Amino acid sequence: MVSSTSSTPPRLSSPAPPPLETLVSHLVASKRSLSSVEQVWRGHEIIETTRLHLEDSVITTARSSFLRSGITTQLNTLKHIHAHNKSVEVEGTQEYGSVMRTLDEAEHRLKDTMERLRSTMIESRLRPESDQSKSLLDFVDERSVEKVLVTIQESANVAQSALQNLVDTNAGFIEDIGRVEELLRSPKHPQHDLVDNRDEGLLDHRASLVSPIPDILQDMYGRSRDMADNLESLVKHFDLCLMAIKQTEGGGEAAIRMTADLPDGEGLKDDVAGAPEPINEQERQEMLEILATDADQVEEVVMEIRDHVTAMEAQLETVVTYLGQLDHEFSNISDSFALLGSIGSRLHAYVAQSQIFVMRWDEEKAKINDRMEELSNLEDFYGGYIGAYDNLLVEIGRRQFMEQEMEKVVQDAMRKLDTLYEEDSARRESFKHGYGDFLPMDIWPGLINPPLQYETRQVDGVARVPDISKSVIQRAIRRVEGSRRQSLT
Repeated sequence: MVSSTSSTPPRLSSPAPPPLETLVSHLVASKRSLSSVEQVWRGHEIIETTRLHLEDSVITTARSSFLRSGITTQLNTLKHIHAHNKSVEVEGTQEYGSVMRTLDEAEHRLKDTMERLRSTMIESRLRPESDQSKSLLDFVDERSVEKVLVTIQESANVAQSALQNLVDTNAGFIEDIGRVEELLRSPKHPQHDLVDNRDEGLLDHRASLVSPIPDILQDMYGRSRDMADNLESLVKHFDLCLMAIKQTEGGGEAAIRMTADLPDGEGLKDDVAGAPEPINEQERQEMLEILATDADQVEEVVMEIRDHVTAMEAQLETVVTYLGQLDHEFSNISDSFALLGSIGSRLHAYVAQSQIFVMRWDEEKAKINDRMEELSNLEDFYGGYIGAYDNLLVEIGRRQFMEQEMEKVVQDAMRKLDTLYEEDSARRESFKHGYGDFLPMDIWPGLINPPLQYETRQVDGVARVPDISKSVIQRAIRRVEGSRRQSLT
C-alpha cells in the first residue's frame, strides 16, 4: 500500500474530491480489513506451537540417538557372537560331511567285498557230496558287520541332530538380530518439500535429512513480520479513511447513517465521533490521493495475510507430520530395545548350543572313528579271506602237480624194478642149469629162491588232492598275481 510502502506518493494532475459514498465505502472496507488481526494472532499461535514442537523434536531426536547408539553397539556384539556360532556350524557341517563321505566310501568298499564273497562259490570237489553249494559268504558272520553299521548310524544320527539344532538356533539368532535391525531401519527423518513461492531455494529439504523445523520456523518468523507490516498498513489506511471522513463536511453523520444496517462491530458511530484535526487544503489533497491509491490495495493486502497464514498452516502440518515420524521412529527404537532385551535373555541358550554341538560331535566322532576302524579291519579280513581262498586253489594245483610227479617217479621205479627182476631171474636160471647138478641141495638152501620183489602203494588214511580243473586254478593264479602286483604299486 502506498501509505506503508512508498515515501513519495504519486500526484494527480487534476484531482477531484471523491464522493462521500466512496469515502464511506473505503472506510467500511478498511475497518473490515482490520479483522486480519485474527489472522496475525493465528500466525503468532502457529509460531509458538512450532517452537514447542521444535523443543519436542530435539528431545525426541536426542533420546532416539542415544538409544540407537547403544542398540547398535549391542548389535555389533551379538553379530560377533553369531559369527562365532556360524563358524562352528560351517566347520561342523564340513567336518560332518567329510566324515560321512569317508564312512560311505568305507561302507561301500566293505559291501563290495561282501558281494565278492557272495559271488565266489566254493568248488564242489572241496566239500562233501552231501553238502549244498555254498559261497565264501556262508562261512562269515554277517551280524558283526550289521552291528558295526547300526552303531555308526546311531552315532551319525546323534551328530546330525546336534548339528541341526545348531543350525536352527543360529537361524533363530540371526532372525532376532534382523528384526532389531529392521526396526532401526525406520526413516530417521522424512523428506519435505517446503519450497516457499517467493524463494524456491530457501527451504528446499528434499535432498536433506536434517530436521526441517528450524528452517520452517525461520520462514514463519519472516511471514509473521510481513503480516505485522501489512496489518500496520491496514491500520494506517483505516486512520487515513477516518480522517478523510472527518475532514469532509457532513461525513460523520453520513457514515453513521449509511452503516446503520451493518452487523454489530462494523458500524462507524464510535469511530467517527470526535472533532477532526485541522489541516490545510494541500494536506487534504495529498491525503485523498493516497487514500485513492491505497483503497485499491486493501483486498490484496488482506489476501496476502491470509496466504501467509495458509502457508504457515501447511508448514505446521509438515512439522506435525515430521514429529509423528520422529515419534514413530522412537517407538520403533524403543521396540527394538525391548526386543534386544528378550534376545539377551536367550543369549545363553544361543551360545550354549554351539558348545553342546562341539561336545556331542567330539563324542560321536570318536565313536564313528572307532567303528570305521572296525569296518576297515573287517574289509581287510574279508579281502584276505578272498585272497586266501584263491591261494588255496593255487595250493591245490601245486599239490596236484606234486602228486603227478610222485606217480611218475613210482611208475619209473616200478619199470626199473621189473627189468632188474627179470634180469636176475634169467641169470639165476642160467646158473642153475650150469652148476645146479653138481651142487648138493643142502649146501645153500637159498640157491633155488626167486629174486627179491618190491611193490609201491599209497599210505592208508591219506586222501588224494581234490581234482580241481586246471582252468579254475589258472584263474586263481591270475587273481593272486594281480593282487600281488597291486600291493606293490
